[in-house]
Amino acid sequence: MSKVKIFSGTGSLYLAEKIAKEYGKPLGEIVLERFSDGEISTYFKESVRGCDVFLISSTIPPSDNLLELLLMIDAAKRASAKYVTAAIPYYGYARQDRKDKPRVCIAAKLVANLLSASGADRIMTCDLHAGQIQGFFDVPVDHLSGSYVFVPYLQSLNLENLIFASPDVGGTKRTLAYARHFGVDMVICDKHRLRANEIASLQVIGDVEGMDVVLVDDLIDTGGTIAKASIEIMNKGAKSVRAICTHPVLSGKAYENIENSALTELVVTDTLPLKYESSKIKVLSVAELFANGIRKTHSNESISSLFIH
Repeated sequence: MSKVKIFSGTGSLYLAEKIAKEYGKPLGEIVLERFSDGEISTYFKESVRGCDVFLISSTIPPSDNLLELLLMIDAAKRASAKYVTAAIPYYGYARQDRKDKPRVCIAAKLVANLLSASGADRIMTCDLHAGQIQGFFDVPVDHLSGSYVFVPYLQSLNLENLIFASPDVGGTKRTLAYARHFGVDMVICDKHRLRANEIASLQVIGDVEGMDVVLVDDLIDTGGTIAKASIEIMNKGAKSVRAICTHPVLSGKAYENIENSALTELVVTDTLPLKYESSKIKVLSVAELFANGIRKTHSNESISSLFIH
């Protein structure tokens, strides 16, 4: 069987080190250099000929992190790697997955094309903004789920009157999966936006009085929706409200919004690094999840055991 070699882009080094440790081997050596004008150059300091290469890099701003990943894939293919998997814990361009107004790009599809064109044989990612984005790729996609870490954590809390809530109509399917697993009900927060990242109104559909509410989302950006939803839920008589969000984008006034919200805690993963610490934010690691994904992919095993059914 071919050797596994794991490498990391600049922005995801903090997570790649943990994944490599969980897998049981050190990160491979790669050089990511810049010319004086900012142009990126990359090369492997060790042979990858005939190896199964896993390249770990989220699309963390700036876009240089995406370009790094494309260059690493190309370098691995040109160095005769047997199989190249782009492990993208956070696939940020997934939010631009359709034409919601005239004359806009569909960035999720464009980035998928770029990854395929660069030579990626497989994609491994976690909690895409919409599951159907897997269809944008012409190569296999291992779509891992944050439920791998969230479900055990929620079980450890032993919440007496658990109920799940979707912060918007679009997240209903994701929230319903958690509700069915725990055998409890769910409610929906119906929101209306004036423009991107700005909510005009929000109302809670369903009864949350006396309940321990858990909001479920794939990512949290400015935190406006989650903060407003938490306040509305508490106003409806809930006992407590917390949120689980896989990707902590946390831009703009996100930290301020979280601190001023009614959330008991915001539980996120380390697919993205936190910019600041907050007493309300708890981070769970997906390192074991990705390490197991790499292990099963390399040995041609099913990854279904990594999902909460």
